[in-house]
Amino acid sequence: MRKISLFVLPLILFVGLAIFLFQGLFSNPREHESTLLNKPVPSFVLPDLMNTDLTYTTEVFVGNVTLLNVWGVWCVTCAVEIPFLEQLKNEGKHIVGLYYDQDIDPDFGIKTVERVQQEVEQKLGQLGDPYAYNIFDVKRDLSLDLGVTGAPETFLIDKQGKVRLHHIGDINPRVWQNKFESVYQELIAE
Repeated sequence: MRKISLFVLPLILFVGLAIFLFQGLFSNPREHESTLLNKPVPSFVLPDLMNTDLTYTTEVFVGNVTLLNVWGVWCVTCAVEIPFLEQLKNEGKHIVGLYYDQDIDPDFGIKTVERVQQEVEQKLGQLGDPYAYNIFDVKRDLSLDLGVTGAPETFLIDKQGKVRLHHIGDINPRVWQNKFESVYQELIAE
């Protein structure tokens, strides 16, 4: 009897691990559910990227349906999505940037805020500027609270400041049409 249990326990553990790993083969890493859906944006007090004397809190989301777009000049995919985001802005969508820079982190080197501002001005000057303003997530605290795994990521926030949709990856015409458009229209109508 003891020999059977010594064989069965490793077999059960192996089968469990195999099932777990097998499910991972068919999961889409862009489609993980945010734990913040239908919850308020986590509280924060962060500066404006271009005017660090100006600060923002969650109050900036109250009263507007907002696309909060996490981005950085170092992000190649962000550069690809910026022209489409500018098109959405020109259609009247309210888009706020949540900017963080890898080079502010001592692990990647040190960069001054002035240098970050210059890089952002240059990048947005080349690609267009879809943002009403950029919140500067200096230490990535808000990004971590939102569960951001990288850039770009976009959160659709309703007029009460609640996260209603989360998308990992770029926003393009297909993604907008298939994932955002109907939810956005519902939130505008509320």
